[in-house]
Amino acid sequence: MVEEKVSEEKKVGGKTVKEIKPSSETLKPTKIAVVRCDIVSEACPGVGCFKAFNERESHFENYDENAEMIAFFTCGGCSGRRVFRLLKALKKHEPDVVHLSSCMLMEGFYPKCPNLDTIRKTIQNEGIEIVEGTHH
Repeated sequence: MVEEKVSEEKKVGGKTVKEIKPSSETLKPTKIAVVRCDIVSEACPGVGCFKAFNERESHFENYDENAEMIAFFTCGGCSGRRVFRLLKALKKHEPDVVHLSSCMLMEGFYPKCPNLDTIRKTIQNEGIEIVEGTHH
């Protein structure tokens, strides 16, 4: 975590000095996880997702510099069987949001995920916010 510092002026021995101290409010980083298509992961190393995150572009543009990518995992194949188990394991790391990767949502080069509704419901049941998309 990054602590914001507050500068305060006060009089000491007739002189004005600045005292720097941590603010009462600590900035908590936004913790992000990305779930992606297992089939697509055989051909895609995830560079587009990470590039968009690192440069705060596309679906990552609203995050500040304190945001952290804490997990990047595949669904486990059709039926999305791995999502439930991995979210349970992630809970102790307190993720704030799960992005559904662009490869799960697009139609064209890859087929759109046939299990999106089930995966969305699994994430929602854990009380974690969902963002649809990463770099497209």
